[in-house]
Amino acid sequence: MPEIAAGADLAALVAGAVELSDGDVVVVAHKAVSKAEGRVRRLADVDPGPRARALGRRFDKDPRHVQVVLDEAAEVLRAERGVIITVTAHGFVCANAGVDASNAPEEDTVVLLPVDPDASARGMRAGLRERTGARLAVLITDSFGRAWRHGQTDVAIGAAGLAPLEDWRGRPDSVGREMRATWIALADEIAGAADLARGKDTREPVVVVRGLERHVSDDDGPGAAALVRERELDLFR
Repeated sequence: MPEIAAGADLAALVAGAVELSDGDVVVVAHKAVSKAEGRVRRLADVDPGPRARALGRRFDKDPRHVQVVLDEAAEVLRAERGVIITVTAHGFVCANAGVDASNAPEEDTVVLLPVDPDASARGMRAGLRERTGARLAVLITDSFGRAWRHGQTDVAIGAAGLAPLEDWRGRPDSVGREMRATWIALADEIAGAADLARGKDTREPVVVVRGLERHVSDDDGPGAAALVRERELDLFR
């Protein structure tokens, strides 16, 4: 796809790039959404404060970039070994509040998370339905690290048209025992699968996942916000 500029109609671009059918799940890298929504900051416009300057010196990072991270963070949980672990306004616990310079449109710019990824997913779903008539779902994804494990995997930060969680608690397992903890993060599993088909450096921000018709709903559903664990239940904060 072309470089996405602020104001771009992503639904029109996607509808023009692929033929969509009922039951498709359209998985979109958040940076395409963020760029279309103007969620890009020029570091030249950022005046770092004392905390950003101190962290920049400590981690050998551009203090302007650090300031953008602090601006986007609702809370800083830890700042160690060059990584700032934050809680975003959305409730996501992630590195650097999702602020990232990779695949930014210009030098010395950084891309932020969408203000409301679930609303972005709902809007894109409506636009695709209007253009194609297809009954489909939309996921907006980002790469997150995981505690205790190396590497990153994509997760859903926005969702429309499917339930992001599938609850198997109370069902019997294969030998008849009642399952008590099996609550499948369906949207995250789809996000991770889609990432296998998307190059990080190939300008392919959209993947269409097929074969999940039974999970696609008529309504938008609760969104990816349903995946965020309530603070009082989070054993790691």
